[in-house]
Amino acid sequence: MAPTIVVVDLDGTLVNSDMLVESIFLFLRLHPMRVFEMFVWLFKGKAYFKRRLADSVMPDVRQLPYNRELVAWLGQQRDTGASLILATATDLRIAKEVANHLGIFDEVHGTENANLSSHNKRDVLTQRYGMRGYEYVGNSAADFAVWQTASVIHIANPGRGVLAAARKLGTVDAVFETRSPYFRTLTNALRIHQWAKNLLIFVPLLASHRIFEVPLLINGVLAFLAFGACASSVYLLNDLLDLPDDRQHPTKCNRPLAAGTFPILHALFLIPSLLVGAFVIALVLLPIQFAGVLTAYYMLTLAYSLWLKRVVMLDVVTLAMLYTVRVIAGAAAMALVATFWILAFCVFIFISLAFVKRYTELHDARKKGKTEKFSGRGYYPADFELLASLGGASGYISVLVLALYINESASGTMYHSPQWMWAACPLLLFWLSRVWLLAHRGQMHDDPIVFALRDTTSRWVGVTFVLVFALAAF
Repeated sequence: MAPTIVVVDLDGTLVNSDMLVESIFLFLRLHPMRVFEMFVWLFKGKAYFKRRLADSVMPDVRQLPYNRELVAWLGQQRDTGASLILATATDLRIAKEVANHLGIFDEVHGTENANLSSHNKRDVLTQRYGMRGYEYVGNSAADFAVWQTASVIHIANPGRGVLAAARKLGTVDAVFETRSPYFRTLTNALRIHQWAKNLLIFVPLLASHRIFEVPLLINGVLAFLAFGACASSVYLLNDLLDLPDDRQHPTKCNRPLAAGTFPILHALFLIPSLLVGAFVIALVLLPIQFAGVLTAYYMLTLAYSLWLKRVVMLDVVTLAMLYTVRVIAGAAAMALVATFWILAFCVFIFISLAFVKRYTELHDARKKGKTEKFSGRGYYPADFELLASLGGASGYISVLVLALYINESASGTMYHSPQWMWAACPLLLFWLSRVWLLAHRGQMHDDPIVFALRDTTSRWVGVTFVLVFALAAF
């Protein structure tokens, strides 16, 4: 009796990702100045495009988000004597790297001179193994042509409507569904919790004591939504560019795109959609100055994702500027002034928090005994002590700026009881000192803003800080 032949697709099936998209973004990250070459390659056909991409970049197949349930099932099939075949539209060289890494496949078919997808894949498989001579594991509508000639249908993480349509072609045997609820992974991928950073937009409104003016509040809310959509678009783009590094990070490896729990093609759709939505709000509903600040924020974030995050110290300054730009955006949206004192305070405190972020990453690496340069960054674990000194000094300078603002005679004209504001200085000193102490102990979240939102002590300090200024004003 002839052994069972099980043919497996790669993209979205064996791997919870798309190797073509990953290769494109890896190319953009490593060779951003060669972006126009890709358009020339594409005009020469998909097979040529994939071949030239594989000539330039090779994803690290050891870090790919494999469908572990499917891999375990394939191992069981192999133990029973089945012959396992990997057949994919991915470039043949990448497919062979995957096969060599897993060590379970007897044959590999991939794109060489023709794009091995849908009907082309079906023709190759039927010619090699005969009509109904193989079982096939796929995941998308592109696999319908192959399932029509397969003896048994298996499906992994089917797209919308794929499972129902596959059942019309024949009996579906195994279904490997490993994805989390879509809405949860969507909100995680968009990093909705990070939208809390956009509350900085309201700082100029609070500082001007015009918080109860409804038109300004409406503009602030619109600016908040525009910045949130723009930021989520950038987060998705950043995660696509950072896939190799995120998969080696102890916590970032759980991000939806790195872990393969969120469809990578959905991210490609959301990136431009969110960006267009953000600029529609900016251009139609808000002052044109806000659109200019939003453009500057997007360009700076793009530069950070592509290059600046890997430049020592410049990455920290850029992070601080990205926070400060939100304050400037709020002033532009509500036709207010971002004063010297506000901007100086923001720059120093956010540089301190940016140093906390880098310090935490390096502290964890040092604790694990690593000495080599941190993946995707320009720092070595041994640099963490210097970052602590610089970050602590920046934080304390922000307190000094606050004290100088309180002491300025002009501040007294805006507050009925300005003496209350002095209580804000020890509050801020306490919070910054505590943040750095927890970072030194290895108890800090890799994003200090997320830490502040989740930490009970930080929330109470924040409420008290606002209350102090409210008492001073009224």
